[in-house]
Amino acid sequence: MSGQAQAAWLPDGRRLHLHHGPIDMIVDATGPGRAAALERAVARFDTLLDELVAELPRLRAPTGPESKGETAKRMVAAVAPFAPVFVTPMAAVAGAGAETVLAAVCDGPGVDKAHVNNGGDVAFHLGSGQQMRAAIAAPGAGTIRIQSDDPVRGVATSGRGGRSLSLGIADSVTVLARGAALADAAATLIANAVDLPGHPAITRTPACEISPDSDMGERLVTVDVGPLTRAEVETALDAGLALAENWRRRGLICGAWLTLGGLWRATGALALSQQKKDPVHA
Repeated sequence: MSGQAQAAWLPDGRRLHLHHGPIDMIVDATGPGRAAALERAVARFDTLLDELVAELPRLRAPTGPESKGETAKRMVAAVAPFAPVFVTPMAAVAGAGAETVLAAVCDGPGVDKAHVNNGGDVAFHLGSGQQMRAAIAAPGAGTIRIQSDDPVRGVATSGRGGRSLSLGIADSVTVLARGAALADAAATLIANAVDLPGHPAITRTPACEISPDSDMGERLVTVDVGPLTRAEVETALDAGLALAENWRRRGLICGAWLTLGGLWRATGALALSQQKKDPVHA
Protein backbone atom coordinates (compact mmCIF):
# COMPACT_ATOMS: atom_id res chain seq x y z
CA MET A 1 0.00 0.00 0.00
CA SER A 2 1.21 3.48 -0.73
CA GLY A 3 0.16 6.31 1.61
CA GLN A 4 -3.41 7.52 1.94
CA ALA A 5 -6.08 8.21 -0.64
CA GLN A 6 -5.75 11.69 -2.13
CA ALA A 7 -8.18 13.94 -3.98
CA ALA A 8 -7.33 17.07 -5.97
CA TRP A 9 -8.73 19.15 -8.81
CA LEU A 10 -7.08 18.85 -12.19
CA PRO A 11 -5.76 22.09 -13.79
CA ASP A 12 -9.07 22.61 -15.59
CA GLY A 13 -10.65 23.19 -12.18
CA ARG A 14 -13.54 20.91 -13.02
CA ARG A 15 -12.47 17.28 -13.05
CA LEU A 16 -11.54 15.53 -9.84
CA HIS A 17 -8.38 13.41 -9.61
CA LEU A 18 -8.42 10.56 -7.08
CA HIS A 19 -5.16 8.76 -6.33
CA HIS A 20 -4.17 5.92 -4.02
CA GLY A 21 -1.26 3.58 -4.66
CA PRO A 22 -1.66 2.15 -8.19
CA ILE A 23 -5.13 3.66 -8.67
CA ASP A 24 -5.66 6.93 -10.54
CA MET A 25 -9.22 7.99 -11.30
CA ILE A 26 -10.69 11.05 -12.96
CA VAL A 27 -14.27 11.87 -12.01
CA ASP A 28 -16.73 14.42 -13.36
CA ALA A 29 -20.46 14.98 -13.17
CA THR A 30 -23.05 17.50 -14.29
CA GLY A 31 -26.34 18.56 -12.78
CA PRO A 32 -27.54 20.48 -9.71
CA GLY A 33 -26.30 17.72 -7.40
CA ARG A 34 -22.76 17.79 -8.75
CA ALA A 35 -20.98 19.08 -5.63
CA ALA A 36 -22.52 16.47 -3.36
CA ALA A 37 -21.92 13.79 -5.97
CA LEU A 38 -18.19 14.49 -6.09
CA GLU A 39 -18.03 14.50 -2.30
CA ARG A 40 -19.54 11.03 -2.35
CA ALA A 41 -16.90 9.97 -4.88
CA VAL A 42 -14.09 11.09 -2.56
CA ALA A 43 -15.64 9.33 0.43
CA ARG A 44 -16.15 6.06 -1.45
CA PHE A 45 -12.68 6.11 -2.97
CA ASP A 46 -11.07 6.49 0.44
CA THR A 47 -11.41 2.79 1.32
CA LEU A 48 -11.45 1.25 -2.16
CA LEU A 49 -7.83 0.05 -2.30
CA ASP A 50 -7.90 -1.34 1.23
CA GLU A 51 -11.00 -3.37 0.37
CA LEU A 52 -9.33 -4.85 -2.71
CA VAL A 53 -6.10 -5.70 -0.88
CA ALA A 54 -8.10 -7.54 1.79
CA GLU A 55 -9.45 -9.92 -0.88
CA LEU A 56 -6.44 -10.26 -3.17
CA PRO A 57 -5.95 -14.02 -2.71
CA ARG A 58 -9.50 -14.65 -3.96
CA LEU A 59 -9.28 -12.05 -6.74
CA ARG A 60 -6.06 -13.57 -8.10
CA ALA A 61 -7.66 -17.02 -8.45
CA PRO A 62 -10.20 -18.11 -11.07
CA THR A 63 -12.43 -19.68 -8.40
CA GLY A 64 -12.78 -19.44 -4.64
CA PRO A 65 -15.02 -18.43 -1.76
CA GLU A 66 -17.72 -15.82 -2.15
CA SER A 67 -16.36 -12.27 -2.24
CA LYS A 68 -17.39 -9.78 0.41
CA GLY A 69 -16.61 -6.29 -0.85
CA GLU A 70 -18.65 -4.30 -3.35
CA THR A 71 -15.88 -4.00 -5.94
CA ALA A 72 -14.71 -7.59 -5.50
CA LYS A 73 -18.25 -8.81 -6.14
CA ARG A 74 -18.38 -6.73 -9.31
CA MET A 75 -15.10 -8.26 -10.46
CA VAL A 76 -16.22 -11.84 -9.87
CA ALA A 77 -19.56 -11.22 -11.59
CA ALA A 78 -17.86 -9.60 -14.59
CA VAL A 79 -15.62 -12.57 -15.42
CA ALA A 80 -18.18 -15.30 -14.71
CA PRO A 81 -19.89 -15.17 -18.16
CA PHE A 82 -16.61 -15.95 -19.94
CA ALA A 83 -16.11 -19.40 -18.39
CA PRO A 84 -14.56 -21.83 -19.19
CA VAL A 85 -11.86 -19.49 -20.55
CA PHE A 86 -9.15 -19.04 -17.91
CA VAL A 87 -9.62 -15.67 -16.28
CA THR A 88 -9.37 -14.30 -12.76
CA PRO A 89 -11.42 -11.41 -11.35
CA MET A 90 -8.30 -9.22 -11.67
CA ALA A 91 -9.12 -8.92 -15.37
CA ALA A 92 -11.98 -6.63 -14.34
CA VAL A 93 -10.34 -4.67 -11.52
CA ALA A 94 -10.09 -1.27 -13.22
CA GLY A 95 -13.58 -1.33 -14.67
CA ALA A 96 -15.10 -2.60 -11.43
CA GLY A 97 -13.39 0.11 -9.41
CA ALA A 98 -14.76 2.73 -11.77
CA GLU A 99 -18.26 1.28 -11.39
CA THR A 100 -18.04 1.36 -7.60
CA VAL A 101 -17.12 5.04 -7.49
CA LEU A 102 -19.71 5.86 -10.17
CA ALA A 103 -22.39 4.17 -8.06
CA ALA A 104 -21.48 6.48 -5.18
CA VAL A 105 -21.58 9.52 -7.48
CA CYS A 106 -25.08 8.60 -8.61
CA ASP A 107 -26.34 7.70 -5.13
CA GLY A 108 -28.16 10.98 -4.73
CA PRO A 109 -30.37 13.43 -6.63
CA GLY A 110 -29.43 15.93 -9.31
CA VAL A 111 -26.84 14.01 -11.34
CA ASP A 112 -27.62 14.37 -15.04
CA LYS A 113 -24.42 12.83 -16.39
CA ALA A 114 -21.25 11.41 -14.83
CA HIS A 115 -18.18 9.42 -15.66
CA VAL A 116 -15.32 7.76 -13.79
CA ASN A 117 -12.13 7.08 -15.75
CA ASN A 118 -9.91 4.54 -14.01
CA GLY A 119 -6.67 4.39 -15.98
CA GLY A 120 -8.52 4.52 -19.30
CA ASP A 121 -11.37 2.19 -18.38
CA VAL A 122 -14.52 4.28 -18.04
CA ALA A 123 -17.87 3.78 -16.34
CA PHE A 124 -20.52 6.40 -17.03
CA HIS A 125 -24.08 7.44 -16.22
CA LEU A 126 -26.41 9.14 -18.69
CA GLY A 127 -29.69 10.60 -17.50
CA SER A 128 -32.67 10.80 -19.83
CA GLY A 129 -31.79 12.72 -22.99
CA GLN A 130 -28.08 12.94 -22.14
CA GLN A 131 -25.25 11.86 -24.42
CA MET A 132 -21.48 11.61 -24.36
CA ARG A 133 -18.66 11.15 -26.83
CA ALA A 134 -16.14 8.42 -26.15
CA ALA A 135 -12.70 8.56 -27.74
CA ILE A 136 -11.40 5.13 -28.72
CA ALA A 137 -7.75 4.70 -27.73
CA ALA A 138 -6.59 3.23 -31.04
CA PRO A 139 -5.27 4.70 -34.29
CA GLY A 140 -8.03 5.51 -36.77
CA ALA A 141 -10.91 4.63 -34.45
CA GLY A 142 -11.96 8.20 -33.67
CA THR A 143 -14.92 8.74 -31.36
CA ILE A 144 -18.44 7.45 -31.00
CA ARG A 145 -21.52 9.11 -29.55
CA ILE A 146 -23.41 7.24 -26.87
CA GLN A 147 -26.90 8.36 -25.92
CA SER A 148 -29.01 7.64 -22.87
CA ASP A 149 -31.15 5.04 -24.66
CA ASP A 150 -28.08 3.07 -25.84
CA PRO A 151 -27.10 0.03 -23.75
CA VAL A 152 -23.42 0.96 -23.42
CA ARG A 153 -22.29 2.13 -19.98
CA GLY A 154 -18.65 1.06 -19.99
CA VAL A 155 -15.56 1.34 -22.20
CA ALA A 156 -12.28 -0.47 -21.56
CA THR A 157 -8.99 -1.04 -23.38
CA SER A 158 -6.40 -3.79 -23.02
CA GLY A 159 -3.43 -5.14 -24.96
CA ARG A 160 0.29 -5.70 -24.95
CA GLY A 161 2.32 -2.85 -23.54
CA GLY A 162 -0.29 -1.61 -21.09
CA ARG A 163 -0.16 -1.83 -17.32
CA SER A 164 -1.24 -5.47 -17.36
CA LEU A 165 0.47 -8.52 -18.83
CA SER A 166 -1.07 -10.09 -21.92
CA LEU A 167 -1.11 -13.62 -23.32
CA GLY A 168 -1.62 -12.22 -26.82
CA ILE A 169 0.03 -9.77 -29.19
CA ALA A 170 -2.66 -7.13 -29.80
CA ASP A 171 -1.47 -3.54 -29.73
CA SER A 172 -4.86 -2.66 -28.26
CA VAL A 173 -8.41 -3.93 -27.92
CA THR A 174 -11.18 -1.53 -26.94
CA VAL A 175 -14.56 -2.91 -25.89
CA LEU A 176 -17.96 -1.30 -25.34
CA ALA A 177 -20.29 -3.11 -22.94
CA ARG A 178 -23.19 -2.60 -20.56
CA GLY A 179 -20.72 -1.98 -17.76
CA ALA A 180 -17.06 -1.06 -17.33
CA ALA A 181 -16.15 -4.25 -15.44
CA LEU A 182 -17.62 -6.43 -18.18
CA ALA A 183 -15.86 -4.35 -20.85
CA ASP A 184 -12.58 -4.62 -18.93
CA ALA A 185 -12.74 -8.42 -18.67
CA ALA A 186 -13.76 -8.81 -22.32
CA ALA A 187 -11.01 -6.49 -23.59
CA THR A 188 -8.42 -8.50 -21.66
CA LEU A 189 -9.59 -11.82 -23.07
CA ILE A 190 -10.00 -10.61 -26.65
CA ALA A 191 -6.49 -9.14 -26.50
CA ASN A 192 -5.26 -12.56 -25.34
CA ALA A 193 -6.95 -14.16 -28.36
CA VAL A 194 -5.16 -11.91 -30.87
CA ASP A 195 -2.24 -14.26 -31.18
CA LEU A 196 -0.03 -16.51 -33.29
CA PRO A 197 0.74 -19.45 -30.99
CA GLY A 198 4.25 -20.82 -31.41
CA HIS A 199 5.40 -18.09 -33.80
CA PRO A 200 9.22 -17.73 -33.61
CA ALA A 201 9.09 -13.91 -33.74
CA ILE A 202 7.07 -13.73 -30.51
CA THR A 203 9.01 -13.84 -27.24
CA ARG A 204 7.19 -15.04 -24.15
CA THR A 205 8.10 -15.62 -20.54
CA PRO A 206 6.26 -16.92 -17.45
CA ALA A 207 4.17 -14.15 -15.91
CA CYS A 208 5.55 -14.90 -12.45
CA GLU A 209 9.08 -14.08 -13.61
CA ILE A 210 7.97 -10.55 -14.49
CA SER A 211 5.58 -10.09 -11.59
CA PRO A 212 5.92 -12.68 -8.81
CA ASP A 213 2.38 -12.07 -7.57
CA SER A 214 0.76 -12.12 -11.03
CA ASP A 215 -2.62 -13.82 -11.17
CA MET A 216 -1.42 -15.62 -14.33
CA GLY A 217 1.27 -17.57 -12.49
CA GLU A 218 3.50 -19.55 -14.86
CA ARG A 219 1.43 -18.86 -17.97
CA LEU A 220 3.54 -17.46 -20.79
CA VAL A 221 2.97 -13.76 -21.41
CA THR A 222 4.19 -11.75 -24.39
CA VAL A 223 7.27 -9.61 -23.86
CA ASP A 224 8.27 -8.86 -27.47
CA VAL A 225 6.86 -9.18 -30.98
CA GLY A 226 9.27 -9.23 -33.91
CA PRO A 227 8.47 -8.57 -37.57
CA LEU A 228 5.26 -10.14 -38.85
CA THR A 229 3.91 -10.32 -42.37
CA ARG A 230 0.65 -8.64 -43.22
CA ALA A 231 -0.98 -12.06 -43.58
CA GLU A 232 0.19 -13.05 -40.11
CA VAL A 233 -1.12 -9.84 -38.59
CA GLU A 234 -4.48 -10.43 -40.26
CA THR A 235 -4.59 -14.02 -39.01
CA ALA A 236 -3.97 -12.89 -35.44
CA LEU A 237 -6.58 -10.13 -35.66
CA ASP A 238 -9.14 -12.50 -37.16
CA ALA A 239 -8.70 -14.87 -34.22
CA GLY A 240 -9.53 -12.08 -31.79
CA LEU A 241 -12.38 -10.81 -33.95
CA ALA A 242 -14.02 -14.25 -34.03
CA LEU A 243 -14.12 -14.28 -30.24
CA ALA A 244 -15.41 -10.70 -30.06
CA GLU A 245 -18.19 -11.40 -32.55
CA ASN A 246 -19.21 -14.51 -30.62
CA TRP A 247 -19.51 -12.52 -27.42
CA ARG A 248 -21.37 -9.71 -29.19
CA ARG A 249 -23.92 -12.21 -30.50
CA ARG A 250 -24.32 -13.53 -26.96
CA GLY A 251 -24.96 -10.01 -25.70
CA LEU A 252 -21.84 -9.86 -23.54
CA ILE A 253 -20.37 -6.88 -25.41
CA CYS A 254 -21.76 -4.17 -27.68
CA GLY A 255 -18.69 -3.62 -29.85
CA ALA A 256 -14.93 -4.04 -30.11
CA TRP A 257 -11.99 -2.46 -31.94
CA LEU A 258 -8.81 -4.54 -32.34
CA THR A 259 -5.44 -3.25 -33.60
CA LEU A 260 -2.10 -4.84 -34.44
CA GLY A 261 0.75 -3.65 -36.62
CA GLY A 262 -1.22 -0.75 -38.14
CA LEU A 263 -4.18 -2.95 -39.14
CA TRP A 264 -7.54 -3.22 -37.38
CA ARG A 265 -10.73 -5.19 -37.05
CA ALA A 266 -14.03 -4.07 -35.56
CA THR A 267 -17.42 -5.45 -34.66
CA GLY A 268 -20.72 -4.07 -33.43
CA ALA A 269 -21.06 -0.40 -32.65
CA LEU A 270 -17.42 0.32 -33.39
CA ALA A 271 -17.63 -1.28 -36.83
CA LEU A 272 -20.64 0.91 -37.63
CA SER A 273 -18.84 4.05 -36.50
CA GLN A 274 -15.96 3.34 -38.86
CA GLN A 275 -18.22 2.55 -41.82
CA LYS A 276 -20.17 5.79 -41.40
CA LYS A 277 -17.10 7.87 -40.45
CA ASP A 278 -19.32 9.66 -37.97
CA PRO A 279 -20.17 9.15 -34.30
CA VAL A 280 -23.19 6.87 -34.03
CA HIS A 281 -25.42 5.33 -31.45
CA ALA A 282 -23.87 2.35 -29.73
